[in-house]
Amino acid sequence: MNEAVLPSNSKVIPVILSGGAGSRLWPLSRGSYPKQFWRLLDEHTLLQDTVLRSRNIGLSAPVIVCNAEHRFIIAEQLREIGVTDATIVLEPEGRNSAPAVAAAAFLVAEQDPDTILWVMTADAAIGDVPALSRALDKAVAAAAEGYVVTFGMRPTRAETGYGYIEQGAELPGVPGAWAVSRFVEKPTAEVAEALVADSRYLWNSGMFIARARTFLEETRTHAPQVFDAVQQAVSRRVADLDFERLDPASFCAAPDISVDYAIAERTKLAATVPGDFGWSDIGSWDALWELSSKDVQGNAVYGDVFLDDARNCYVRSEGILTTVCGVKDLVVVSTRDAVMISHRERAQDVKKMVARLIQAGRQEATAHNRIYRPWGFYDGLIQGERFQVKRIVVQPGQKLSLQKHFHRAEHWVVVAGTALVTKGEELVMLRENESIYLPLGVVHRLENPGKIPLTLIEVQSGPYLGDDDIVRIEDVYSRA
Repeated sequence: MNEAVLPSNSKVIPVILSGGAGSRLWPLSRGSYPKQFWRLLDEHTLLQDTVLRSRNIGLSAPVIVCNAEHRFIIAEQLREIGVTDATIVLEPEGRNSAPAVAAAAFLVAEQDPDTILWVMTADAAIGDVPALSRALDKAVAAAAEGYVVTFGMRPTRAETGYGYIEQGAELPGVPGAWAVSRFVEKPTAEVAEALVADSRYLWNSGMFIARARTFLEETRTHAPQVFDAVQQAVSRRVADLDFERLDPASFCAAPDISVDYAIAERTKLAATVPGDFGWSDIGSWDALWELSSKDVQGNAVYGDVFLDDARNCYVRSEGILTTVCGVKDLVVVSTRDAVMISHRERAQDVKKMVARLIQAGRQEATAHNRIYRPWGFYDGLIQGERFQVKRIVVQPGQKLSLQKHFHRAEHWVVVAGTALVTKGEELVMLRENESIYLPLGVVHRLENPGKIPLTLIEVQSGPYLGDDDIVRIEDVYSRA
């Protein structure tokens, strides 16, 4: 079994969960590229903000648990902010947060089971980091006494999209930390009004702080199937480049259950530290509008947008010119392949629309027009009968798999950079404005040997153009 590289002298290790599709922020956030990878509030993505926040507080290298399909996106975003010491754990399949937390706890416990884990999602916003740091100190003190601690946020409105915590008695010997009397599911609007009026109730932030040992003991007690499956998945893991890949068969045997249901709502050790540090899970477009900078008419605008007589709107364009006129309280989001318009008060219902799109078999529900790959990305430009056109960008030093196709031929035209092309037994160097034709069935590979990104236009032709018409003969990224 391979030992994960984790700091041995760290008191607190951030555990960042980067799963989920964030469908309430569709069409920007989709399964192929969810909201934590987008720059929504500043020059960093939500994932980068989360990592930098824990680093600025003075914590050690994070453990990031993520979907295996997102591993190279995460590695690249960490590289952009100079983080090279994170442990990235790959889930073969999403099984909710309890198995993910258990995997991180098992890994950390291999070196020191008394290390305290601060578990958080990769896609939340924090407005007041010094206040967060003070609250974390209290939570760590309670965790060191054996409690499973969550941050409870002081409610600012009757929110139906959050769960609630009933605050009990203050913990003896741990100032600022309180027992949890009970957890309350996401309430109706009427119930939410009553909860906000009662000072005992807090929003459940979904962040948890406890020793690795405590997480594991409580998982074994209250979710033994999760414990057994994940213990085996971790013990059978393999190193894959810079990642820790959990054993697929073992991990997929774990129940699909959240850490809230599996542990927090069942344990007798639940505690909370009340906080007021500007937390938001950015769970809707309306929430993002509240957090964003606005013009004098209350509009938050991003991208190529023109407004006329619009008030209190959130308008975002990811490419095409978007104009809004004579409206108020709307969310308008345009991407390369979809446009979403909603009243801000109905922003939570976007998730229902995504469900309808999935039921209708629309790929736009889960996949973007831009598809990210370990070597770079490609954009779908045009698709017609028996042909399609893509823009392919390959990062310096990267290469696609050695492959062939049974149903399509390809024509590549280099528009920027330099390409090294394997065509059967030939090696061909292409520069800007040069092209090559790859007949159906020929073994081929594309590489970027240069120092700048390689951009080319690919024209595919044939009776079937699906991405599954790829026979990989050799691949440096360990894809099937």
